[in-house]
Amino acid sequence: MIYRLIVFLILNFALIGAGSLLAGKGPRSDWYANLDKAPWTPPGWVFGLSWTIIMICFSVYLSYLWPSVENKKFLLGVLILQYVLNLAWNPTFFYYHKLTAGLFVISGLTMVVVFFLFYFWSNLELKSLLIAPYLIWLLIATSLNAYILIKN
Repeated sequence: MIYRLIVFLILNFALIGAGSLLAGKGPRSDWYANLDKAPWTPPGWVFGLSWTIIMICFSVYLSYLWPSVENKKFLLGVLILQYVLNLAWNPTFFYYHKLTAGLFVISGLTMVVVFFLFYFWSNLELKSLLIAPYLIWLLIATSLNAYILIKN
């Protein structure tokens, strides 16, 4: 369990780091600062704290899920899709300023996380709730992306 947890922590936090690099100046850019943002947009520090909690919980979730799934290739495929979508959103939104494409990417990511929650529920039951912070944050982030798309 500890070995798997360490591997998933490294993978998940590496993904977050890569996403930050691909975002350019990201939320610190003049472009983002000048957007009309949703009134429920949290302060900047909340994003870093949220992603830290999310990736810790997701890593624990994956470390429990991995040994319980027989079809590792399928699980790996879903996990890679989640990584690709998660990684793609930052540059799509922040670097290329593609708000519609960003909304599609984050909506797809949200659907993948919903898939994780429900498809693998029978494997982990209540431990599946470890993915809830990820889903909740993605619902908020999707609403923020949609608001920016509509208002800008």
